[in-house]
Amino acid sequence: MKEIVPGDIARARIARRIASEFMGRDRTMIINLGVGIPTMVANFIRSDRIFIQAENGMMGVGPKAAEGEADSRLINAGREPVTETPGCSYFDSAASFGMIRGGHVDATVIGAFEVDQTGNIANWIIPNGRQLGVGGAMDLVSGAKQVVVAMRHNGSDGRPKLVKACSLPITGFHEADFVITELGVFRFIEGVLTLQEIAPEIDLTRLTELTEAPFVAAADIKVMDS
Repeated sequence: MKEIVPGDIARARIARRIASEFMGRDRTMIINLGVGIPTMVANFIRSDRIFIQAENGMMGVGPKAAEGEADSRLINAGREPVTETPGCSYFDSAASFGMIRGGHVDATVIGAFEVDQTGNIANWIIPNGRQLGVGGAMDLVSGAKQVVVAMRHNGSDGRPKLVKACSLPITGFHEADFVITELGVFRFIEGVLTLQEIAPEIDLTRLTELTEAPFVAAADIKVMDS
């Protein structure tokens, strides 16, 4: 299937839209960013009221480090070199997961292989494959106050990732609050998957064809920033 939005543009659009979501709330927040597209969100945060926490014990994660400025001791969840923000602090893994499990993280952004129509999330596969195991994702989706899923709308094989029912092991049942892809912004409102924004390259008919999970379009649907 030909990509509607090219890969690098798609990933940056998703990360930028999530960053704008948090910055638009105008309040102090602690957020956790998972591996993949979620780590890119830090590159678009422009607020001194948003503090990014990494599971490895870093509070105050900044944008990805520029080439030649990397410190191998400063990494994000994807083991990429990052920068510090003012006031950055460090603590051990036990304290880090105490924050997560204790409900002290306002939002987590995670990737996923599948999200279904009831908000179930599958973001890991059966071990012995090429991907890692579930890691801290189960703690994050159950401990964070809000769960934002950042993922491409369709897999590399063209199959929908927003599905009627997950076929892979479940990371968290009914935990997704937002799903943001390069083609749309979806929110679960009273348990109903609702499209709030749609990409400028696509119309509602085509988006429905590319989405297995049934959804409703908001009355005030907007066009996503490109």
